[in-house]
Amino acid sequence: MKQVVHDLDILPSAPTAEEKAACDLPRITEERNTGKQRKLYIESYGCQMNFSDSEIVMSILTQEGFDTTSTPDNADVILLNTCSIRDNAEQKVRHRLVHFKGLKRNKPSMIVGMLGCMAERLKAQLLEEEKIVDMVVGPDAYRDLPNLIQEVDSGHKAVNVFLSREETYADINPLRLSGDGVSAFVSIMRGCDNMCSFCVVPYTRGRERSRDVHSILNEVKELVANGYKEVTLLGQNVDSYKWSAEDAGEHVNFAQLLERVALVDTTLRVRFSTSHPKDITDEVLYTMKKYDNICNSIHLPAQSGNTRILELMNRTYTREWYMERITKIREILGDDCGISSDTIAGFCSETEEEHQDTLSLIQFARFDFGYQFVYSERPGTPAAKKLADDIPEDVKQRRLSEIITVQRQLSLEHNQAQIGTIQKILIEGVSKKSENDLKGRNSRNMMAIFPKKNYTKGQYVDVLITGCSGGTLFGEIVEKV
Repeated sequence: MKQVVHDLDILPSAPTAEEKAACDLPRITEERNTGKQRKLYIESYGCQMNFSDSEIVMSILTQEGFDTTSTPDNADVILLNTCSIRDNAEQKVRHRLVHFKGLKRNKPSMIVGMLGCMAERLKAQLLEEEKIVDMVVGPDAYRDLPNLIQEVDSGHKAVNVFLSREETYADINPLRLSGDGVSAFVSIMRGCDNMCSFCVVPYTRGRERSRDVHSILNEVKELVANGYKEVTLLGQNVDSYKWSAEDAGEHVNFAQLLERVALVDTTLRVRFSTSHPKDITDEVLYTMKKYDNICNSIHLPAQSGNTRILELMNRTYTREWYMERITKIREILGDDCGISSDTIAGFCSETEEEHQDTLSLIQFARFDFGYQFVYSERPGTPAAKKLADDIPEDVKQRRLSEIITVQRQLSLEHNQAQIGTIQKILIEGVSKKSENDLKGRNSRNMMAIFPKKNYTKGQYVDVLITGCSGGTLFGEIVEKV
């Protein structure tokens, strides 16, 4: 099967060569041929949650008579797991459907389905707009896929976009398709209760609900047993994870979950994403400090550095609050903790002075890297209903360029500071630029490239950093005597 993961034109301001390559090339996994009659092909667009969801979809359908294929030409069912965070993301999907239209012309029995946030946002409207689409399925309706496919087989269009207050897919073991056998995503919650005025997620993924802690730990244990060396705990806002079993008197918050996952295996690296500035607690930070295998890396989206704009965004914190959280992270975890962020340029009514506040916040926080993009109005959001998208496109692009310039310099400085140090790197695989080099990341989430020698993916190595670019460290493995 071919699992294609597309970026949203929301690129890190200092992407590594590997990350640039990943955006341009599909992520491919091996075909699965077990003699089943039908073949499935899936493409994922957008965030890590979508990729994780595609692994759930694969698990469901391989239990229902499907093998997988690495090319859409051979598929009986094509699924696009979509994103709605920006208009560009949706346009990429629409353009992709044009290609599939030609395939379906030659194979009329082929089913084309739309999954995920775009499916949830547009619902049955997609069936009319895109005549090629046979099936529209929202993020909480994946269990119904076998029935929906059967409905299409009988000659009907099929739609299920019901949003659940309970669904977490806790009992489904995802079919890992990352291909590296080293790192895996583990979804700990679904939905979002933070009604940011610019964001479609609460409307496309529903209300927030946390997954049973025991199902999470069982999944992590199984990953360790299968040789995985790193997990990333996923949620729209992991810090608000909260699970209870009243009959057992058990109550677990995110810091406690993080600790339990870290204790599964001390050699297992643990990451998490995403944190919300209003919810990340000192308890989480002290838990990170307590366990060496919890990575020293926090993604803490700021979105803006100006309090008035943050209020318009309904981010529910101020510039000062965000700065205090950065100060506390540095105080508890030290300067070696990598912090990254998201930034929106040109939000509704943003002035030049407010844009300068964003630039100064980036300088204050000294982010390792950032994901930056211009404001893109999304239909149905509070911002689209109540605020005018009144910043000219050329001004948005100029402000974005200034943000990227500041961040690139900070990223370069962070990488230059690593030269001469020895970094513990988890090898993720072979560098895409050279089969003689390996790639991997340190705890801080910095990518390093180094000569292969006799090492392979899944091993930890100490690497002496000898050089860098704005987004990549270069070095040599330090041989243990």
